[in-house]
Amino acid sequence: MSLQGPVVVVAEEPSPDLIAAISETGAFPVIEASCAQASAAIAAADPCAIILADARASSDQHLGESLTRSMTRRTPIVPVVACAAANDIPPYREALAMPIDAEPSAIATRLSSVLRVRALHASVLRRAEAARSAGQPLPSTSASDPLEEATVILAGRGRTHPSLSIALGEQTGVIGVLAIEAAARYLKARDPDGLVIGDGFDPHNVDALLTVISEDSRFRDLPVGVIGHPFDDDLRRLPHLVVASDPLCLVSRILPLVRLHAFEARLRRTLDAFVKDGVIDPATGLMNEPAFLAELERVIRDASRRSGGLSVARLSFEGDLDARAMNDAARLVSKLVRGADFACRDHGASILIAFVDTAPRQARTVAKRLVAVLRNTMLQAGGRRAIAPEVALTAWRSSDTLESLLARITPSAVAAE
Repeated sequence: MSLQGPVVVVAEEPSPDLIAAISETGAFPVIEASCAQASAAIAAADPCAIILADARASSDQHLGESLTRSMTRRTPIVPVVACAAANDIPPYREALAMPIDAEPSAIATRLSSVLRVRALHASVLRRAEAARSAGQPLPSTSASDPLEEATVILAGRGRTHPSLSIALGEQTGVIGVLAIEAAARYLKARDPDGLVIGDGFDPHNVDALLTVISEDSRFRDLPVGVIGHPFDDDLRRLPHLVVASDPLCLVSRILPLVRLHAFEARLRRTLDAFVKDGVIDPATGLMNEPAFLAELERVIRDASRRSGGLSVARLSFEGDLDARAMNDAARLVSKLVRGADFACRDHGASILIAFVDTAPRQARTVAKRLVAVLRNTMLQAGGRRAIAPEVALTAWRSSDTLESLLARITPSAVAAE
């Protein structure tokens, strides 16, 4: 996309090549400032984006604290791209770090990518303002750190794997795999917010995976972190590729990108909820519970008139499943349900699915397929693979009401049978 403006570039020395690169993509005006001038320039310009163009700017503690105070809760978001020295951690938590010697074209590409998220955020804010003005209800959205909803695929089996696993697992959901081929399969099966590749792999296999990712538009903006492996930037075409030799540095640099990716996913679900008049729950991508019950009641009335088939299943999860794992399961279900079917996460730790025009035997087959996918891919607290959910299935009867239909698959009713 064409860059927006204004853009503030902070550096101790002029950066004509960088200014030319971002100006060629449409950024205007571009405002240059030294570290000492940065806070005043940012306050005066109200920028769409900020570039910390040298190691001095990216590591300046005072500037980092100023950005934390002024930018962290700004709406729409103001992305900060930081060119940092090897293994340096910028003091501004949400800085999107790049190598200090990154090509100006690579910086412009990353800036273009993150400004797409800003544009999406602005769109959601406009929808919310229009809904408020019209007196319409707003979708319920989370104000928590997007990392609490993020999922990262971690591939590795070498000496850095424990450090990577612990550092990522403290802040995100982690799907751990031991083979590059398994990482590729999970990329296709899931909507991860990041991919981290540790050591212990043949560099040619890593190179092949990154080539595949760079050529697939679905993963264009996926944050990808790799431990200590040099790559040809021209071959990759990955705007959010992070390479570091130290695992903790790699995690610190990729987490802001993972946070941004998870925030983008949250925004897309929220926008989908606006488009569908608040029927969709932004946290899960499924229907919200009141909308599900209203739709199920309509389906029951329709089935009564034409003697159609209807089956309803409840997927219940044993144990203390945390909110991240529960939302992860719900989002998987939202991708897997058939077009005519619909589902919601109820107030407890379970998911309701209505199989429209479906006999019990066929519904049981579909439910088994859903359970098989959940067993192999969903998260559980601590990063362990979750056990398969318990399935309670019932079919609509001509004498049923909404309440009697659902009562047969409530946990208490199932336990009593």
